[in-house]
Amino acid sequence: MIGKGRSISHTGASMSYGWNQEKDAEVVFSQHLAGENPEQITEEFKIIQGQNARCTNNTLSFVLSPTIEDGKGLSAKALKEITEKFLKEMKLLEHQAIGFVHRDQQHTHVHVYVNRIDFNGRAYNDSFIGKRSQQAAERVAEKLGLTTVREVQLERLEQVRNIRQEIKQVHDKVMAEQRPQELDRYIKLMKENNVKVVPSINKSNQLQGFRFGYKGHSLKGSEVHRSMSGSRLVMGIGEHAGMGFVKNKDNTVSLMGKATKLSGNIALRLAKQVIKQAIQKSAGFEIGY
Repeated sequence: MIGKGRSISHTGASMSYGWNQEKDAEVVFSQHLAGENPEQITEEFKIIQGQNARCTNNTLSFVLSPTIEDGKGLSAKALKEITEKFLKEMKLLEHQAIGFVHRDQQHTHVHVYVNRIDFNGRAYNDSFIGKRSQQAAERVAEKLGLTTVREVQLERLEQVRNIRQEIKQVHDKVMAEQRPQELDRYIKLMKENNVKVVPSINKSNQLQGFRFGYKGHSLKGSEVHRSMSGSRLVMGIGEHAGMGFVKNKDNTVSLMGKATKLSGNIALRLAKQVIKQAIQKSAGFEIGY
């Protein structure tokens, strides 16, 4: 479950959004309130807020979002419990508050509006409210056996790890077995293996690297593996192609049917590679290879 929070000044507008019947909103939590519509509740908030004229962002707005799978099985009663425990973690049970559930999208979520001003006219400390909301939601999820942000992050990391490995395997196979000598050829071969390669070209028409799309993920080459960064990929294809792959005068390569400049970093690394190969070849001749 994810928790988000911030201080706002537009209480009425936000309250009306939360109670929008077109979104099939349902009140799942209410404390220290008697009103039956957004206007009435906003007025009740204002009565208490009038005790502290110095505080302008005098309403706290929270969104509690269980995972899609968790949300499917949560009743109004369960969402009320989640909201109440969250407010307890935030030390806000003595403030006016109301919560609405939205089920209009696949992702069930609760909007909670809390009067920042308590019954003694004191403003609730909203320092680091966003971070504290995340932490409170995490603790509530753990207590109720819901999926936590940490668990979601670990699952995503595992998914990305597998995706990276699969893309790298396709790349290695293409480079080793088919040895493409042009970037366009490499892109085509990768596409035949269900990996979409998208060149990253800046406004100066310079090639900076590549992104790899696979199974709904999009990763930079360097995120897949360091050997797939823009410079290393160009260098690898350059080794297959030999002389003529790069036009030395303007450091351009053929890409998508037109001449594209290499970025300074890629051009420099490629030049160093050519010099190194020339030195090694010269040394080989000198010792009789």
